[in-house]
Amino acid sequence: MNRSAISRVPGFLAGAVSAGIKKRDRKDLALIFSEVPACAAGVFTRNRVPAAPVLLDRERIARGRAQAVVANSGNANACTGKRGLQDAENTTRLAAQALGVDETLVLALSTGVIGVPLNMDAIETAVPKLAGGLRPDGFFEVAEAIMTTDTFAKIVSRRAEADGKAFSVTAVAKGAGMIRPDMATMLCVVCTDMGGPAGPLQRALTDAVAKSFNTITVDGDTSTNDTVLVLANGLSGLSLEGPGCASAFQQVLDEMLMSLALQIVEDAEGATKSVKISVRGAQNREDARAVAYAVAESPLVKTALYGQDANWGRIMAAVGRSGAAVDAEAVDVFFDNVRVVARGQGLGPEAEEMASNVLKQKQFCIVIDLGVGRAGFVVHTCDLSIDYVKINADYRT
Repeated sequence: MNRSAISRVPGFLAGAVSAGIKKRDRKDLALIFSEVPACAAGVFTRNRVPAAPVLLDRERIARGRAQAVVANSGNANACTGKRGLQDAENTTRLAAQALGVDETLVLALSTGVIGVPLNMDAIETAVPKLAGGLRPDGFFEVAEAIMTTDTFAKIVSRRAEADGKAFSVTAVAKGAGMIRPDMATMLCVVCTDMGGPAGPLQRALTDAVAKSFNTITVDGDTSTNDTVLVLANGLSGLSLEGPGCASAFQQVLDEMLMSLALQIVEDAEGATKSVKISVRGAQNREDARAVAYAVAESPLVKTALYGQDANWGRIMAAVGRSGAAVDAEAVDVFFDNVRVVARGQGLGPEAEEMASNVLKQKQFCIVIDLGVGRAGFVVHTCDLSIDYVKINADYRT
């Protein structure tokens, strides 16, 4: 996104510095600050090995208030025991002291290598400079600083109206690999001058995440650190309890998180294609979801997509092992508008050749019609390339 298109959100300052957490000389420590305490909400990983910042944020977000978020990349601060939790607390304490706020109003985010203690000396040295350099237009630097294997910064901004007044929303995210719902190896912070209260804000965020970040998959892995936070400082004069405010904010939040989710799929490690898997004709939504993920996460399907091979047999096999109620003789499969399977049987070389041309595109859709009901589900995924293996084979070295 062009920096000039990033909206400033009244009352929010942001920035980032190079603290030396990463091996390379890159920004790796970021801070977002609301000049007034904000309503806050969060959605976190369901991985049962949560990182220290997740444990800390879950506790603090329950109060429904926050004023700052400090984030580092290069180190996940996961599987680091009591020291890891102390390091997360100390990081928020350092930020709170530099900002002059209560440390319980500071949330922490980390992303990077698992199992290595944070370099607290580097963080302690960098925080005063970080806090002193915050700017209203610093969100792009935050998006850059939280990148790991990402190839581009992920950020989106919107201005909208509700109840006759304008409000602004800017969100930053990171993610490229270890991506799977519940949620993914991703961090996201949403800042808005819409007001709370915290209960409606939490419901809005939970709903938006379900429709966006929880409909993407790159490799079927779920991270220890996944976190989505929203801070709403109310400086627009609007409240989610105001006429039309909840629906207007929900629409904007839904659109923004979906945009960020699709950016993550586009930037998936080693990916050359973004693919929508659309399942329809299922007996129920759960079956449609099971089929969509079975296809989207199949290494055989994903490598065929990379090779531009319309190997529909791999799709049928994934459908069959999904656990959903399936009648093989009722299934149709399409690549965009090209049908390659009708009632469970292939339509021959000519159809496959046309489908292979579809696979040459950077973006396309695979439609699977189960033909046994009316329910559907959509998942966004990517192909699996040689570069994915290279990136992850060398991740720590």
